[in-house]
Parts: sequence; structure tokens; C-alpha cells
Amino acid sequence: MGIFAIIPARLGSSRLPGKPLADICGRPMIVRVVERVKVFDCIHGVVVATDSEQIASCVEKDGYQAVMTDSSHPSGTDRIAQAASLLGLDSDDIVVNVQGDQPLVEEGCIRSILGALSRDKEAEMATAACHISEAEARDPNRVKVVIDRSGRALYFSRALIPFDRDGFFKPGQRPYLRHLGLYAYTVDFLQRFVELTPTRLELIEKLEQLRVLENGYKITVSMVDEAPMDVDTPEDLERIRQEFRAFSDQGNG
Repeated sequence: MGIFAIIPARLGSSRLPGKPLADICGRPMIVRVVERVKVFDCIHGVVVATDSEQIASCVEKDGYQAVMTDSSHPSGTDRIAQAASLLGLDSDDIVVNVQGDQPLVEEGCIRSILGALSRDKEAEMATAACHISEAEARDPNRVKVVIDRSGRALYFSRALIPFDRDGFFKPGQRPYLRHLGLYAYTVDFLQRFVELTPTRLELIEKLEQLRVLENGYKITVSMVDEAPMDVDTPEDLERIRQEFRAFSDQGNG
């Protein structure tokens, strides 16, 4: 059994067009993500799955692997499933879906979801979450999750969930759970996933993981301390650049 990171990437982005190719201190963001994940001991291989010749060329120019996928995929997981098939991965291999806008993703976070998937024998899929404040939770770009007592997802939403009707939460708490967008699943489940028609809640919320829940499958959620910094806006991109500049100034290249 191998563990492979597949990074879905496309040029289209309503908030930040061309995001995967955005420059971060001399290298495109998608290459920064590959570089980051490539050194993680828990990952046996890293591949970018894209429908863009420009992205593929950029990745391969730096010596990394990319596979071309269809442009019609409704979600990153659908794109990853095709990539796993094209790569000829075995059914029991594990794929980690790493977001292409998280060049500072932590290995500990990936290890956490891999551990969760291994422990929960009834779950077909694992993901991660961290506590956030109400102010951050009100942002629809921050996907929230609620979980049951066994640590499995009950629902994901861009809305504020749970709704604190009677003021149960105390000021200063970080009572909401932000979903981090990292997934781990077997190749076997990926191929079953793509046979499922996109569901009503998935289409409403634009969240592919709801297709899993709506079809009765279980998603186990691993809790981590903090979310990795991601890039959704030009302001986010500049913060990432500042982090890389600081890292370089410390003599780390």
C-alpha cells in the first residue's frame, strides 16, 4: 500500500484568477506546494492533477510530475479520481488530496488525517478541522463542520453552524470548527465516489464532501491546532509572500 499526494489545480478562480501560477518569491504557488509536500516522510509520491497545459508545463519544468485530466470535473475529488486511474494506483493505495493554495501545509496535519482514516474502520474518508472564533466562522469562505461524539462529520456548511440560539457559547471562546479541506481516502473509494451523481446539498453549498454524506458514507474528522495559511484573495497571497520572505531571510532558501 502506497500513500500518494495528488494536488488538483485549475486556472479558473473567481476571486484570484490564475492562482496556481501566482508568483511566491520566484516560484509559482503550485510548485511551492509540491516542494513542500515532497519532503514529507509520510508521502510516497506527489502529483499535480490539472486540466491546464500551462500548469502542467510549469510543474514539469521544475522536475515534478503532472497528469492531464478532463476540464469537466465538478470537483477536485473527481479530478483526483481520474488522476489516480491514469497513474494506475492500486485500489488499496491511499490518496491525500492536498489543496493547491496551501504552500505552508504542515506534515503533522497530513499525518493526523492518515491516522484518523487508519483508526476508524467504518469511515471511507478522513479530513481535518480546527477551532475558530465566531467572527471567522461568519465568513462563508471558511467552511464549517459539525461532528458527532465519535468524531465523524454530521454536516459541512458555509453558513454558521451550529446556530447559537440562546447564547450557549461564552465570549472569547473558539467554539466553531473550521474544515481544512485536506482529505484522505483509498483509491477504491475514489472510484466509487465518481460513480455518484452530484447531490442536492453539494450543489447548493458547492462542497463535494456533502456528496459523501448524502450517500450514507462516513467521514472521520481529525482535530488539529491551527489551519494552514491558504490563498483565496490578493491579501492572502501577499501574506504568504511575506512568510516566504521571512523564511528566506532566516537563511532557509
